[in-house]
Amino acid sequence: MFRSFPPWQKGPNLWQKGIGLAQAQDDTEEDVLEGEEEEEDDVEIEEEEEEDEDTDVEEGEEERAVEAGDEEEEEEDEEEVLKSSKDADTTMLFTRNSETEIPVNLPLQVLVGFANNGEEEFVLQHIHASLRYPQDFSFHIYNFSAIEYDYTVQPGQETTLEYNFQAGEVFAARPFGFVIQLFYKDAEGNFYADSLFNDTITMVELDEGIDTETFFLYLFLAAVLVLLLVGLQQLFSSRGGKKTKRAAVETGTQSNGDVDLTWIPEQNHIYKKSPSPRRSPRQRTTKKVGSGDK
Repeated sequence: MFRSFPPWQKGPNLWQKGIGLAQAQDDTEEDVLEGEEEEEDDVEIEEEEEEDEDTDVEEGEEERAVEAGDEEEEEEDEEEVLKSSKDADTTMLFTRNSETEIPVNLPLQVLVGFANNGEEEFVLQHIHASLRYPQDFSFHIYNFSAIEYDYTVQPGQETTLEYNFQAGEVFAARPFGFVIQLFYKDAEGNFYADSLFNDTITMVELDEGIDTETFFLYLFLAAVLVLLLVGLQQLFSSRGGKKTKRAAVETGTQSNGDVDLTWIPEQNHIYKKSPSPRRSPRQRTTKKVGSGDK
C-alpha cells in the first residue's frame, strides 16, 4: 500500500524547488523594478542635461547680445565724438610761458580767440584743460578746472576768452600730454568741440627770488668762517709772545761842531746862558703898609 503524504511532506527536493522558484520570481521582479527605476533616473538626468544645455545656450546668446550692445554703444560713442565747426575759427596764446614748458606753482593764463564766420550764432559754453598720458592721449591723468562762459557770438563777430589754471608741484620734471578744448553750440543745438592745444609738454620748476633756506645756509657758513679766522688770530698771537720795546732816544742837534753858523747874523746867535736862580715861594716876604708897622 502506498502512503500519501501532504505536499510539504512529499520530499525536501520539491519543497526546496518551490521555494527556489518563488525566490527566483521575486528576484526577477526586483530586477525589473530596479531596471525601470534606473531607466527613469537616466531619463531624468538626460532631461536635466538638456535643460542645462538649453540654459547655457540661452546664457551664451544673452552674453553675445550684451557684447553686441556694448560694441554698438562704443561705436555710437566713437561716432558721437565732438568736432569743430567749419564756420568757426579759433586761436590761442600762452601769456606767461612757452608752448613746450609749463611752470608749476605759478598761475598761468591762456587767451582764446573765437571768430564766427557763419550765418548762425554760436554760444561758447566752457573751456577745459587736462593732462594726458604721453603715449596714449585717451588716458586722462589730471583734469584742470573748467570755466563756464555761456557767451553768445553773433555772425561776423569775434571775441577773446581768458582761461586761467595752475599746475601742482607734484607734476614737476615730467612730460605730459596737454590738451585744451573749447566747447560750444550753434542755434540749432548742435554741440562742437575745438582742440585749442594738443601736444606734449614738460612741467618745470622755476627758481625765482631768494630761497630762504639757501640764504640761511650761506649765512651760517659765513659765521663759521669768521669764527675760524678769529680763532686762528688768537692762536698766532698767543704763540708769538710779548716783545719789549726800547725807548726812543732823540739825538737832536747837540753838537755845534758840525753846523756852519757863519751865514747867520751875529745878533741872531743864541747862546746858552745859565738860568736865573729861582726863589722859593716861602722865602719871599711881603711888606704891608699900615699905621702900626715900622
